[in-house]
Amino acid sequence: MKGEAPLFAAVDLGSNAFRLMIGQSVKRNREFTIQEVKTLREPVRLAEGFKGGALDELALDRGWQALARFGKKLRGFEAGRVRAVATSAVREADNAQLFLASAERHLGFPIDVICGHEEARLVYAGVAHTLPCAQNLRLVVDIGGGSTELILGRGTQPLVTESIAIGSGTLGARYFADGRITAEALLEAEWVATLEFDRVARHYRSQGWQQTIGSSGTARMLAKILSANGLNDPGESGITYGGLLRLSLLLLKAGQVKKLRLAGLQPHRLSILPGGLVLMLAAFKVFGITHMTPSEPGLRFGVLHGLMSRH
Repeated sequence: MKGEAPLFAAVDLGSNAFRLMIGQSVKRNREFTIQEVKTLREPVRLAEGFKGGALDELALDRGWQALARFGKKLRGFEAGRVRAVATSAVREADNAQLFLASAERHLGFPIDVICGHEEARLVYAGVAHTLPCAQNLRLVVDIGGGSTELILGRGTQPLVTESIAIGSGTLGARYFADGRITAEALLEAEWVATLEFDRVARHYRSQGWQQTIGSSGTARMLAKILSANGLNDPGESGITYGGLLRLSLLLLKAGQVKKLRLAGLQPHRLSILPGGLVLMLAAFKVFGITHMTPSEPGLRFGVLHGLMSRH
């Protein structure tokens, strides 16, 4: 249609899921913002497919099939209006080149394997673009399948970025591989996560911040579960430390993820729940967080924002 804003597309090859987001730039209140047109999600679970440092055949095939479906949706898009980025699982895989050769062919576009700091920058750009441009310091925590990004920023500017090579998928595969949940596994997994966060926490705590935002699917999943099951204290919303502790007790009581009966928990997220919960608990403890606000925008919005800014 004449005069209609052009479409842009971001493809996020995450360690838990692959996502395609198609959007366009629209002007609202004298400012341009991203309007989501279509979003697709494929639960590829790359992080669960590591065997001896390489992605196994099943994980490779799941990834290629997902990208082939995305490729069909992107037919007709100009190369400059599409950006695909791969994160932790592809960064760490010994057979990344094998995966990428077929992945780019299925998708029909190049795929950038981004470093952890670039991932953190894009996550913050996505969050900052859609939240009020407050001048207070804010901490953004993005728990992915294979890594966790920590960004301290003000307004649209990220000031401190870190990427920790531990995520809900990798932690889950290591300590809850069969879906079995024990007190010993929860404590050991949390201890490992705490040690990782401790390495960078002092610098963050010395800066201080006024708001904490969870930008990943893990944060949104946890917030939804806490709300739907009344696990937060009365009058509280989002993610709270008390709510996370109550949820961990429910996991222990069930003993097996397949036995969990929680409102708001989607079946495809069952496998990442224990690892994601442990990482969130460790982050709350190490960084002294009492409350976190979940945010839908993250990496994909950041990628789209970058594409649109160049045009």
